[in-house]
Amino acid sequence: MTEEVFRDDAYARSCEATVVAVNERGGVILDRTVFYPTGGGQPGDSGVLRLADGGALKIATTVKADDGIVHVPEAEQDLPVPGTAVTAEIDWDRRYRHMRMHTCLHLLCAAVPHGVTGGQIGAEKGRLDFDLGEATLDKEAITAALNRLVGEDHPVGPRWIEDAELDANPDLVRTMSVQPPRGTGRVRLLEIPGVDLQPCGGTHVRRTSEIGRVRVGKIESKGKRNRRVNVVFDEG
Repeated sequence: MTEEVFRDDAYARSCEATVVAVNERGGVILDRTVFYPTGGGQPGDSGVLRLADGGALKIATTVKADDGIVHVPEAEQDLPVPGTAVTAEIDWDRRYRHMRMHTCLHLLCAAVPHGVTGGQIGAEKGRLDFDLGEATLDKEAITAALNRLVGEDHPVGPRWIEDAELDANPDLVRTMSVQPPRGTGRVRLLEIPGVDLQPCGGTHVRRTSEIGRVRVGKIESKGKRNRRVNVVFDEG
């Protein structure tokens, strides 16, 4: 399995690695990587694998498979053979925007305390779907709440708990349709002390102030009980 450097350091932009395999679809598997694979509503990283001879393999996206993390190259490139040493380097600007938006959606969970039925993270915007029942939402009030939490500069970090502790605290799981991965005996939480605590394996910023100003773009009806809250960076 691929060593997931990004789990311990979301700010790592590159790492030295060795090609372990190239699968039947041309995906490159490394022994270790800084590339985050698609999952949890967060897109897989793009970037390059730099070779010792000065060449580079452009990576379009990254996904997880049973045998490791697969770096999916752009079309029509020569692929490295197993044993090749590379420097794995992500598109940092894109990843950092994902980190900012993913952390922002955790603040959105605090601002809208209802069950989450879906979500998506992008470099320009993100969204969460909430099971509201009869409740209503105010776009301006949510925007104000988000920017207050951003401005308060809360620390953000991972925390691990045992499976049994999660079983004893089922309310930690906000996503109604997806359960956190099990099997290792531990579950990774994302904690913003006093604001939000829930299972999450994505990449995040270290402090909420790094998110920058945001605003709720629109709130959409997605069924009788569901409302979609769209958030964008307010950088203008």
